[in-house]
Amino acid sequence: MRTLCALLCILPLWVHAEVFDAPVLFVSDGDSITVSRDGERIKIRLADIDAPERAQPYGKQSRASLRELVGKRRVRIDSRVVDQYGRLVAQVSIEGQDVNREQVRRGMAWTYSYRSADNPYQHSQDEARAAGRGLWSQPDPQPPWRWRKDHPRIDNELPAVTRDKPVMLYDMHCGGKRRCAEISSCDEAYFYLVSCGVKSLDGDGDGIPCAALCAGQAR
Repeated sequence: MRTLCALLCILPLWVHAEVFDAPVLFVSDGDSITVSRDGERIKIRLADIDAPERAQPYGKQSRASLRELVGKRRVRIDSRVVDQYGRLVAQVSIEGQDVNREQVRRGMAWTYSYRSADNPYQHSQDEARAAGRGLWSQPDPQPPWRWRKDHPRIDNELPAVTRDKPVMLYDMHCGGKRRCAEISSCDEAYFYLVSCGVKSLDGDGDGIPCAALCAGQAR
């Protein structure tokens, strides 16, 4: 609790759900970038995808792919939530191209969090997998959330559980959703559970909401 309170005090006051343009300063890995806004360096985590860690197979290629897409360019940030490390979880686009989707389409990241019927990136992942692109050229690629569990201290600046369980610090928009059938993503499920206090999403009380959405996201 003290850590969360301290973080709330130091985060920029403008942080909330919004859309803004910003130049990319640095690409950390295949799903993380740093942008500049009003003189502040803002860390961005690409929403709804999970890229291989840099020490993991295809980690370097994934980072290079994202750098090719956005490096030193101006991107549009559609922010959704803030995790407990102050990173904006967002959809990133450039000149109308959905960068999150493109990383999945290239076989440089997994998509996750959505019910398969509603996942906007599932078709792109299926296409990449069928074509054997990127990480799908491997016979049995290991998802990053499993790899982080096995390598908690290697090339992973954040504890594995925090990458897999975003904790929302801001009440972006607490609507009337009370059932998992109304939730579209794991990120949204944690937002409603943690920020909005909708305990009905965690029926078994294990701290993980909507198991059908968040299966595999906390290990």
